[in-house]
Amino acid sequence: MKRLANKVAVITGGARGMGAATARLFAAEGAKVVIADLLVDDGEALATSLGADALFQRLDASDEASWHSLIAATEARFGSIDVLVNNAGVLLFRTIAETSKADFERVIDVNLLGCFLGVKLVGAGMVARGRGAIVNISSADGMKGANGLGAYCASKWGIRGLTRVAAMEYGHRGVRVNSVHPGGIDTAMGNPYAEKREDVNKRYTMVPLQRVGEPDEVARTSLFLASDESSYLCGAEIAVDGGMLTGQYYVGFPGAPGV
Repeated sequence: MKRLANKVAVITGGARGMGAATARLFAAEGAKVVIADLLVDDGEALATSLGADALFQRLDASDEASWHSLIAATEARFGSIDVLVNNAGVLLFRTIAETSKADFERVIDVNLLGCFLGVKLVGAGMVARGRGAIVNISSADGMKGANGLGAYCASKWGIRGLTRVAAMEYGHRGVRVNSVHPGGIDTAMGNPYAEKREDVNKRYTMVPLQRVGEPDEVARTSLFLASDESSYLCGAEIAVDGGMLTGQYYVGFPGAPGV
């Protein structure tokens, strides 16, 4: 039996990158998939490619009314929502000194407020039915600092905290809430200049696995958390980061690459 058979899954930021990889994998595993994004052309094309059990719905993750429209459209087409993957996000490379209030608010609105609204509004229906799984996509930078990513780190640390609180408030009501923390992933956001893989990998020589990650590698973790295989996980934080959070190599010391 397929791992998400008879389940309805909403994936925000689902039109490309990790979201699109997740949509494809969930569909292959039997889910009815709702691709929610602002990228209408990409989202509709992906939904069409996945067939009758996929739906594209335009979503501004930071707008509450947009969420209500998404929920209504999903329920009208497929019924109640069993799985939510809060994947929508933006990245801003800017020092704190260079970050304007508007810049900071935009990142927080999409990454953190969008996640909050999904947890609150979709989660309410799950709680009412006594079942469901929410997967919040945070970041390895939600577990550490990163220069030039003040707004982004703040938003991803916020998702981590929100996930833990939601796990406590929803877990005893039958809804599991967990977070995924990707490291560097080869997507349009993580590799905006579409560099060749070997060139991208050079930036990851301090990571134990010595390479950038693939969107499918994150998608497979979200699948596990969405499926009944993770039935006793709630409030978990899973890093899909090639070992980034483990530590960095002291070049030339025993145990480092090439030594």
